[in-house]
Amino acid sequence: MRADLEWGTIGNLVQAAGVRHADREAVVGPRTRLDYAELARRVRRASAGVMAAGVRPGDRIGIWAPNAPDYVVAALGAVSAGAVLVPLGTRLKGGEAADLLGRTKASLLFVTSTFLGVSYVSALRAAGPLPDLRGTVVLGDTEAVPNGLLSWRAFLEAGADIPERAVRQRIAAVAPEDPADIMFTSGTTGLPKGAVTTHAQTLRAFGTWAELAGLAAGDRYLVVNPFTHTFGWKAGILACLMTGATILPQPVFDPEAVLAKIATERVSVLPGAPTVYQTLLDHPARDQHDLSSLRLAVTGAAVVPLELVQRVRDELGLTTVLTAYGLTESCGMVTMCRRDDTPDTVAATSGRAIPDVEVRVRDADGKDLPPGEPGEVQVRGYTVMRGYFEDPAATAETFTADGWLRTGDIGVLDDAGNLRITDRLKDMFTVGGFNAYPAEIERILARHPMVADSAVVGVPDPRLGEVGRAFVVPRQQPAPEAASQAASELVDWCRREMANYKVPREVIFVPELPRNASGKVLKGELRARGPR
Repeated sequence: MRADLEWGTIGNLVQAAGVRHADREAVVGPRTRLDYAELARRVRRASAGVMAAGVRPGDRIGIWAPNAPDYVVAALGAVSAGAVLVPLGTRLKGGEAADLLGRTKASLLFVTSTFLGVSYVSALRAAGPLPDLRGTVVLGDTEAVPNGLLSWRAFLEAGADIPERAVRQRIAAVAPEDPADIMFTSGTTGLPKGAVTTHAQTLRAFGTWAELAGLAAGDRYLVVNPFTHTFGWKAGILACLMTGATILPQPVFDPEAVLAKIATERVSVLPGAPTVYQTLLDHPARDQHDLSSLRLAVTGAAVVPLELVQRVRDELGLTTVLTAYGLTESCGMVTMCRRDDTPDTVAATSGRAIPDVEVRVRDADGKDLPPGEPGEVQVRGYTVMRGYFEDPAATAETFTADGWLRTGDIGVLDDAGNLRITDRLKDMFTVGGFNAYPAEIERILARHPMVADSAVVGVPDPRLGEVGRAFVVPRQQPAPEAASQAASELVDWCRREMANYKVPREVIFVPELPRNASGKVLKGELRARGPR
């Protein structure tokens, strides 16, 4: 049965999994081993805490934390209680996170205390007040939290007075067509936009993903993709709940730690960006670990060399390697390879449209293009977002007159319907699996007193797939002997002002940017320029 018809909502799914897979391991962390029955109970407790905090159905709840067991419980507790989850990427700076919390009017925030040496609480407080935020809960075991904040334990204890019957009624009252989350992306303006998706379309999409991938009860799934992104949250947490697989959250991709965990926890499923597999294959200690449990890899977000597909199968022992294509505005799902596809198909394409989703390729005049001709990829079907949160103008611009989602990507369909992405209308580039948007980076660069104008492009990188290169028109051209130092200082400034994957790895000073007659920067020309 279709996942949306079987469970209807994520909350119902969690409680059903607690019965169907009661004794199976659900979530495994460094000091945590939860079976599905215990996970369902803890999610109910978290939902009670949400209710005790005064959160109403439809209210937004932010979550800013790395992959961890408490993240799973908090996120599921929020959506089970009818709240709309707003995940915030762990690479964001305090000001970036505060902007998204403010725009969504989030009433509650789950936040980690410190991650990778950064105090998230301090970063958020430094960004300024958030008048709609009524409560902040610090995830983890720590009891010593700043004044005005709640520890995770205190938050759960505050919900102890909410009757179990009331919690279950709250879960049952959520409707399949209610919004489940707001996943932020960026467009050509560079301003992040929040794609709103419902419980029903999320369940249907990732029930399909789990079926096509072959995810099954007993699988042990190392979730390297951040829970704060569509893939980690939906193809990770939710797909495991639907099938009874075990969730093993991985907060950062450390190849040595990942290799060790594959061996000790008998990991069978390892989706990730191509750089994940390349790094593991090239790691000098790979042969010291037993990787025989691995069987399934799902990748995408970048061109996947045929050699890499073959090495993943031959050297890592994964019998199934699949590629896929999606975008936040379509629940992260558009096309996917099938398990019987050839290695050539997996390497050269992102597979075919998933069932009940349509893909077409059109030229600039809005005419359908035949197989082999590149044009804009457009999508129609149940996966497509309800719209951008409180942004009807951007929503209208993203859809064609006949209701197709304009992806902004350039692609080619073959005779079998397999899609190959060849370019990006929006100039997005992918850094180690993270999408970076030049317009957003350029908007931040404009705040630096040195920068009069800038253009950022993605350039190939052997480890991360792509990285940013910034062409900067300075307000005062530095002397040749000082240019290198000035460029280095600008990169250092960027590291303080934006998420690391957005930081240009190289700055090139130019007297002016190449533009066409209408004033648009010719980024194709910039991409063709080599480093200085």
